[in-house]
Amino acid sequence: MSELKPRTLISVQKHLRDQVANALRAALIAGDLKPGVIYSAPTLAAEYGVSATPVREAMLDLAREGLVEAVRNKGFRVTELSERDLDEFTEIRSLIEIPIIGQVTRSASRQELENLRPVAEEIVAAARAGDLIGYLESDRRFHLELLGLAGNARLVETVADLRKRSRLYGLTALAEAGALVASAQEHTALLDLMLSGDAAAAEEHMRHHLAHVRTLWAARDRDKPAEHAVSAGRPGIR
Repeated sequence: MSELKPRTLISVQKHLRDQVANALRAALIAGDLKPGVIYSAPTLAAEYGVSATPVREAMLDLAREGLVEAVRNKGFRVTELSERDLDEFTEIRSLIEIPIIGQVTRSASRQELENLRPVAEEIVAAARAGDLIGYLESDRRFHLELLGLAGNARLVETVADLRKRSRLYGLTALAEAGALVASAQEHTALLDLMLSGDAAAAEEHMRHHLAHVRTLWAARDRDKPAEHAVSAGRPGIR
């Protein structure tokens, strides 16, 4: 009987690590993993029903994204973002994305813009359904694909990194209150302005959208529920 190739084992291990990383991101978004709290790999592994190794590897992936930080001999701490951090992320995104929206409005074809409408509609549908993972994933796709129409791959990579580092956490209460729907609907409105060819109006709308996202951060911090036990249930591995 032939032996299993090592690279197949590596592939299986990587797939499990990716599954764990996605589950941890979901827990961050839902607010089950709290900023400032230290989580050990063995404890999380027991909750997810996996070994500690893929959890540690997944946490290292999240650390490279700036979402958690390693604490020597203890585990990983969810990164806390200050108001200044959030203001600075918003400022950098504004400096990049607002003028690019104007550029794309003037250069992109109507078909290229219309191709993004299904994604914009997915954002709205996910917000209405309270699907946080779907909301953030569709939002990410929309913005990065729209910026990609400018033809600068490095610019898209930069914004993608900024989005990871400023990822919205603890959105469950906002989603349940319907607070994400208005922000979601701004994507279809942006597309309509761009299709009309009004670059200045599209830029102003993008400025408003980024400011709205910043107010969601503030609302999340103001209204977040009291801390609960670290052992709260996590989204599962699928």
